[in-house]
Amino acid sequence: MPSTYSPERMLPRLSEDGAAAAAQVKTLAELVGIHAQKIAHTHGERAQKTFARATPPLQAVADLALRGGLDKAANDYLRDASQRFWMTLDVLRQRGDNDAAHEAAGTPPVLIYDYDVALDGKDMPRPSNYVLLKIVPPAGVETHDWKRPYMIIDPRAGHGAGIGGFKPDSQVGVALRDGHPVYFCVFRPEPEPDQTLADVMRTEAEFLREIRRRHPDAPKPVVVGNCQGGWAALILAAANPDITGPLVINGAPVAAWSGKMGENPMRYNGGLLGGALPALLISDLGAGVFDGANLVSNFEGLNPGRNYFGKYYDLFANVEKTRASFLDFERWWGGYHYMNEAEISWIVKNIFIGNKLSRGEAHIEHGRRLDIKAIRSPIIVFASKGDNITPPQQALNWIADTFADEHEIRVRGHRIIYMIHEKVGHLGIFVSSSIAKKEHAEVTSTLKTIEALAPGLYEMTIDEQIGEGVDAHFRVSFSERKMSDLSQVDDSRGDEAQFATVSRLSDLACEYYDMLWRPLVQASVSQPAAAAARKMHPARTSRSIFSSKNPAMQVAREQAEKAEKERAPADPANPFVALEKIWADGVIQTFDFWRDMRDAAYEMSFFSIYGSPWMQRIGASHAWSRTTVEAKDLAHLPEVEAILLGIDRGGFDVAVIRMLILIAQARHSVRRDRLERSAKVLSHDEPFASLGAEKRSALIREQSIVVEFAPAKAVETLPLLLPEPEARRRAIALVEYIAGAVEEMEPHTIQMLGKIRAALGLADSAATPAGDPLETPQAAAQ
Repeated sequence: MPSTYSPERMLPRLSEDGAAAAAQVKTLAELVGIHAQKIAHTHGERAQKTFARATPPLQAVADLALRGGLDKAANDYLRDASQRFWMTLDVLRQRGDNDAAHEAAGTPPVLIYDYDVALDGKDMPRPSNYVLLKIVPPAGVETHDWKRPYMIIDPRAGHGAGIGGFKPDSQVGVALRDGHPVYFCVFRPEPEPDQTLADVMRTEAEFLREIRRRHPDAPKPVVVGNCQGGWAALILAAANPDITGPLVINGAPVAAWSGKMGENPMRYNGGLLGGALPALLISDLGAGVFDGANLVSNFEGLNPGRNYFGKYYDLFANVEKTRASFLDFERWWGGYHYMNEAEISWIVKNIFIGNKLSRGEAHIEHGRRLDIKAIRSPIIVFASKGDNITPPQQALNWIADTFADEHEIRVRGHRIIYMIHEKVGHLGIFVSSSIAKKEHAEVTSTLKTIEALAPGLYEMTIDEQIGEGVDAHFRVSFSERKMSDLSQVDDSRGDEAQFATVSRLSDLACEYYDMLWRPLVQASVSQPAAAAARKMHPARTSRSIFSSKNPAMQVAREQAEKAEKERAPADPANPFVALEKIWADGVIQTFDFWRDMRDAAYEMSFFSIYGSPWMQRIGASHAWSRTTVEAKDLAHLPEVEAILLGIDRGGFDVAVIRMLILIAQARHSVRRDRLERSAKVLSHDEPFASLGAEKRSALIREQSIVVEFAPAKAVETLPLLLPEPEARRRAIALVEYIAGAVEEMEPHTIQMLGKIRAALGLADSAATPAGDPLETPQAAAQ
């Protein structure tokens, strides 16, 4: 048989490899420039500020030396620092003792609220370690069974539960103050034997059903997912689309491959540390249990200056004031929890390494694929540019992975709203009091009206503050966005091809480990040995060594008691106090400089390895991007064609909803006050109230499709929906009442209203209705 080889056949491959190699060199050169500029600018500026701050106290020291007061200032400072040292050491002793007591008590949630157990996952046919708590409102706070309940899912990422209700100004506090019943999903430290994430999902679904049984007159519950609880909420809703109300996803890493070059180094860990293999190996060395202390250690390594020095210095600098908050937070931070191997393996393979949930390829169990498109509930996504654990790209890019574009979002009837904070950190998204008072309060208020919003992709913006303090409220608007707007959050998604290579190599490594080495590793580990290894984990020993179990800490306790009795703080004007703070900032900057150099080396190493042409060929089977569908092609979907065929059929309710959508599309944004009026009309006034929530939602979706694909005909056929003159007048009066004052309207809105009036044969009107034209005394009372 003659050979088919010829040099010409190799030329295209060589050309491709040459282009890939050139692109790799270009990427590495860009990274060198990005990191060099970032490090030089950031640390150069910080160093200049440090030297500038050091000048006044150094001058003060020189002046004191000349005047003869240096000895007194030094003695005052040393006495103060010594007292703070012993008191700080005693706080670390208390932390160690708290850890032991917290673990002995079963590591209960750190909620500050009283609660009752509503349902226990261990009693279900497929047991899990999850428990549903009903939050007991504090004194002076009243909740109503008819108001939409909340179910909050906290992250199971090494810590225990309760951080979402850690403070009075929290997600829990905001919902309670607004009269909503609140339920909280917590979990015991140890998973049930053979527990899987499918079991957890079933448990959470049963929790939702129990909440609905308890509140039969309320709308479907809001599901709030924090961090890892965010993708858990998406899984829950995708697998059970009929039982969830709106989803609020806070700082959730769903699209784990995404991020900006020069930032977000955590996403490179999978490629540099062996993919999913370390999670399997650690689980096997733990006798089938994965220790959450490993996850917490990873988080601490992201910001070593803060976690290894800064938080301790803050305690030392003002130990009397910060003792209580330090101990409260550390009780949660050190309350390590565990997962079964099956759980951590699914999480790593399907989210952090495989990115399968975002790409629609994840199966919660055999034969059950998770499709985010199946979710029927509105979704609100909260992200922050200051989040170094879940950057905005990871929180938002799943939208582009799931839907072809914004047209598909509208056609499928989805309402997706995102909000990006400028600077709050990861934990601050669901712990910060300021976020709770502003963003979470506005989200809670928005949820009352979100189902009156037409399907589409929106950005929620807080435009202005009205009032001050506890009386402050905010003007909120929802601006329509395109998928191209969403892509501006990212620099490029071209680098995700390298993560596809990581995914494939990870799969291969796990398969070889499973076949060749796993039986040997599992046979060599006993339960007592695994338990001993967990106790010796550095994350635990670094805390327990300061507990009262260490005899030396009795000295610290005695010295701290003495210091508290003799406490004599140094004068804040003492120059040595200022120099201490400058020294501490210098130590933190040293940590930060090392971190930035490490992160630069991480990123350079990752792209050096996985950016090569050979590696890209290995990952080609796992690298794909969603095919873009033209909007006009969506019009040929059978369900869209069926809706358009009925464009001239309907009555008063259909006509009003269509006109509202026409106006919303004309202005491309909706202010919340207008949305509130729309929601009130659609839920309280007839003929809308008797439709029910699901029928109203279906009508809004249908008319959104009509306006999307046949906007001109949507206006032309309005007279067929409203044949009676009186009905036309009432309908336009209602629409203008919802739209608001003419002087606040944009030109496009006024123009669309003019087209609608002309189609209905009505003269223009400059007057805005003073009230709801359909409102009855009964509706007004509600």
